[in-house]
Amino acid sequence: MIITVAAFKGGVGKSTTALHLATYLQTKADTLLIDGDLNRSALDWSNRGKLPFKVADEKDGVNLVGLYEHIVIDTPAKPEPDELKTLAQGCDLLVIPTTPDAIALAATLRMVEVLKRFGGNYRILLTIVPPNPNNAGEEARTALEAAGLPLFKSAIRRLAVFQLAALEGVPVNAVKDSYAQIAWRCYAETGKEILP
Repeated sequence: MIITVAAFKGGVGKSTTALHLATYLQTKADTLLIDGDLNRSALDWSNRGKLPFKVADEKDGVNLVGLYEHIVIDTPAKPEPDELKTLAQGCDLLVIPTTPDAIALAATLRMVEVLKRFGGNYRILLTIVPPNPNNAGEEARTALEAAGLPLFKSAIRRLAVFQLAALEGVPVNAVKDSYAQIAWRCYAETGKEILP
């Protein structure tokens, strides 16, 4: 299975999503994460600690794909329409992370408009969702559902433990923190929607 993670806006948890979906898929079969993001966030994350799967840049990844059952691709922010077409048509599922704020949602809607021109299987993932009593996550979900857009049932909560995981260079489920398993459950539930 090839999962591509892409967004028109930075700061929406794209690399964190790619890394944690790769962590989930690794529990099913050998998984490779290809870091195509210009910031090399996933490679940087892996260099700080230990991840349960292989991470490679796109140059090395091309030579490794045949060795892995699952491939997750982290992409640069705001791909051009031609790049987006290639990404969408070259994967089994394009995951579009978005935070529930107006600017990120507007960028997501622009991306979806581009995707509608050439198809592809995509689904939107709400990320960095603030805790109650803030209802931005539910409002965003309602708006996206009303627009008839494909959306994950699960969402990723805004939790500081994700930053700890990045600093330690491990997936969030390997962090010793009381919120680590809550954070991991967000991505595990998302993963189950892709591959039960």
